[in-house]
Amino acid sequence: MNETKALIKNITEGIQEKKGKHVVVGDLTHINDTICNYFVICEGDSTLQVNAIANSIKDFTIKNAQFRPLSIDGENNAEWIAMDYADVIVHIFLPEKREFYNLEHLWADAKLTNIPDID
Repeated sequence: MNETKALIKNITEGIQEKKGKHVVVGDLTHINDTICNYFVICEGDSTLQVNAIANSIKDFTIKNAQFRPLSIDGENNAEWIAMDYADVIVHIFLPEKREFYNLEHLWADAKLTNIPDID
C-alpha cells in the first residue's frame, strides 16, 4: 500500500472513530490539472461532531501514517472544515452545508467510492 492509500485509510478510520457519516472518497488521478489526487468528504450532525472528526483525523494521520495536514480551514465555525494533506483534501460538513456545496457533483468526473457508515 502506497503512502497516499495509507493516508486515506487513516483519514477514513479517523472519521469512523467519531461516527462521521456518508463518507465518499473521490479519485481524481485520471483528471488533469486538479489541486489534489483524492478528496474525502463526510459529514457530522453538529459543529461539535464536525470538530471532533477533524481532530480524530489529525490524530490518526499523525500517529499511524506520520502525516500532518498542511493547513486546516473552518475550525472556528465548524460548518465545513477543509484539511489539506497535499495529495488528499478532506471536507467535513454539516449535512445542510454538504448539500448546498455538493462537491460530489462538482467533481462528477471523479471515481467515487462510498465507505459504509459504522453504526
